[in-house]
Amino acid sequence: MAKKKSILIICGGGPAPGINAVIGTVAKIFLKDGYRVIGLHEGFKGIFSEHPKIKEFDFPHADRIFSRGGSTLIMSRFKPGNEKLNTALFSENNVKLLVSIGGDDTASTANRITGYLKKENIVISNIHVPKTIDNDLPLPDRNPTFGFHSAKDEGVRIGTTTYEDARTSENWFVMSTMGRSAGHLALGIAASCHFPMMVIPEMFNKTIITFDKVVRMIISSMVKRKIENINYGVALVSEGIFHIMPDSEIKHCGINFTYDDHGHPELGNVSKSHIFNMLVQRKLKELDIHIKSRPVELGYELRCCRPIGFDLTLCTLLGLGVKKLFDEGLSGCIVTANSRGEVSPLFLTDLQDKDGKIAPRLVDIDSEFIRLCFQNLHYLEEKDYDRAKVYLDNPSDYDFNKILNKV
Repeated sequence: MAKKKSILIICGGGPAPGINAVIGTVAKIFLKDGYRVIGLHEGFKGIFSEHPKIKEFDFPHADRIFSRGGSTLIMSRFKPGNEKLNTALFSENNVKLLVSIGGDDTASTANRITGYLKKENIVISNIHVPKTIDNDLPLPDRNPTFGFHSAKDEGVRIGTTTYEDARTSENWFVMSTMGRSAGHLALGIAASCHFPMMVIPEMFNKTIITFDKVVRMIISSMVKRKIENINYGVALVSEGIFHIMPDSEIKHCGINFTYDDHGHPELGNVSKSHIFNMLVQRKLKELDIHIKSRPVELGYELRCCRPIGFDLTLCTLLGLGVKKLFDEGLSGCIVTANSRGEVSPLFLTDLQDKDGKIAPRLVDIDSEFIRLCFQNLHYLEEKDYDRAKVYLDNPSDYDFNKILNKV
């Protein structure tokens, strides 16, 4: 008697709100069609393990988890090297589909695994569900990656409370949030909360980013508000600025970073907001400006929050889309959904450049949306120089547009 056909679900990278909605939807729709649904803990690490940790799904469990935050499958950033693939995991469980949930690295690794299995005469399909709270995967029509809106919503909830504290106490907060190379999350939170200053990587498209420039941009906002008799505020800095800084800045900033296998500073080990707040306070003391500020880090607490309705709908659609594309005989593709709710496949080759790299989707810094958001920020301009001289000997050094080389 032939073994029951099954699908295998794995999650790679870091958590994002909506993972359980994808898992739950995929599990329910395949269970309904007579498949066995198994999940694998620890992502790709499980595929290369002799004793993989398997989770068997039934309808009650899938139905219970779909609206929860976090992931019912333990996640891992493990990337295979020379480890031996556990082909028995696929053959003994009669796996017909590998569903991978993660970023572009997870998608490309899943593709390579199915390619290797084919050489071993184990033919399975692979369909990938794109996920990141950074919103930096270049999906068609600038559609958001799942998890982004829920993480932003949680950030806005914390941000509005922080801003209320600033008003109540008449002080400042220097806040930082996630985003490896793109400022979508920081922009969304800062714009929604009406913060007087935000700093995202894309703003530095005409000048090299330095710690000094970021500090002067924050102080520009502080002084602008001070001369307007507004003695409070929040400045939000995206952690992505660390990734576009020259190596010399990182090495000589006085912070002992640890680095990952790809040479990136492990920002999760340090508080970015503490770094910038310390640098701002040091500069304020040098300028003899008396403004109190405190650090607030928006970090891991955004990744496992309960998904909002937008992401629950999107993740349900993507989960159903996995079944649709599988039934159409497609493999090696990413499932996407547009604003009309139409599901379509996207292949890695459609996203990769000639070197096989996928360029991150950045904030369009020249868009009307950004220009309008900038109008809601508070910063020094030439018209403010005379009043700013009460606090600054050289106000032009703190001119927002001059710092960014926009004038």
